Amino acid sequence: MLSVSLLAGCGGGNGGDNTASGDSGGSCSLVDADDPGNSAAPSGVPTADQAPELAAKPTYTVAFSQNASNNPWRLAETKSMQEEADKQGVQLTVTDANNQQSKQIADIQGLIAQKPDALFIAPITEQIGNVVTEAAAAGIPVFLLDRDVDHDVATPGKDFVTVIQSDFVQEGKRAAVQMAKATGGDAKIIELEGTTGASPAIDRKKGFDEAIKECSGMKIVVSQDADFTRAKGQSVAETLLQSHPDATAIYAHNDEMALGAIAAVKAIGKVPGKDIKVVSIDGESDGLKAVDAGDLYATVECSPRFGPLAFQTMMDYAAGKPVPTLIINEDQLFTKDNAADNIAKAY
Repeated sequence: MLSVSLLAGCGGGNGGDNTASGDSGGSCSLVDADDPGNSAAPSGVPTADQAPELAAKPTYTVAFSQNASNNPWRLAETKSMQEEADKQGVQLTVTDANNQQSKQIADIQGLIAQKPDALFIAPITEQIGNVVTEAAAAGIPVFLLDRDVDHDVATPGKDFVTVIQSDFVQEGKRAAVQMAKATGGDAKIIELEGTTGASPAIDRKKGFDEAIKECSGMKIVVSQDADFTRAKGQSVAETLLQSHPDATAIYAHNDEMALGAIAAVKAIGKVPGKDIKVVSIDGESDGLKAVDAGDLYATVECSPRFGPLAFQTMMDYAAGKPVPTLIINEDQLFTKDNAADNIAKAY
């Protein structure tokens, strides 16, 4: 649970107005709470001392298995990896699974056969652990980006070196605080979930659910997978808004689904930001424009720019430096107060 003491002890608040009718359903400590900010750096994380070794050499042949290229976030992540590889003089091969788990598994098996020095993987879901262990068995060090795999199948520090990601549970908690502020702690919420089985979808739901336990007037009336895409976000939101006409808010696990939901709200003649409050996660350029326009109340950043940290981690590992099996990114919060100033810098 997101405790009041945790919230009170963390960084800057939203500064936005509470335009909802108030917490008619009960108390909500989150309404006046500060943004809890980034989670503390994990402590006691073991280092990767059993994973396949990576010899230090002047240059490397590296592969990157991307799970999709169907949204701005994924495109920005791939671009970041390619730009940093060029900067480091690394030969990078990139595959795209087109949002299909079976294709990503086949892609990775094809990359293993090419015997790269190292392999970066952005898992489509947590259920690709078996192919991660195949890479380890072939002596290839694996670095997971932005999503994790099932640790009962692939052991951190043994079958893969590390996972570099944002704290998705914390993102969900931060989004819950913004939803409380947007609605005054009184909301019937439609939740648009990310791809079923993907760690961001699992954890963003978990963090949000845990946090709104503080607010008896905030209830999720329905949750449905919208696959992290704008088109599906719109179609799912259209259906759920029709079946739940009393809904007053939408929590989307990413900006693309939120933008689709905003279009759905407008299509039924309601006003996003007024009739239906929308909160999401990612911080893409179109999302920040929607925040600035008042359609989206807030978005919690989840930066896709993994390239510099990913390759620095790989170089540290090759140099024999201790690498923790979990590395957490730092992200910020975008509200009406700062969205316009960050649009040009967003992806």
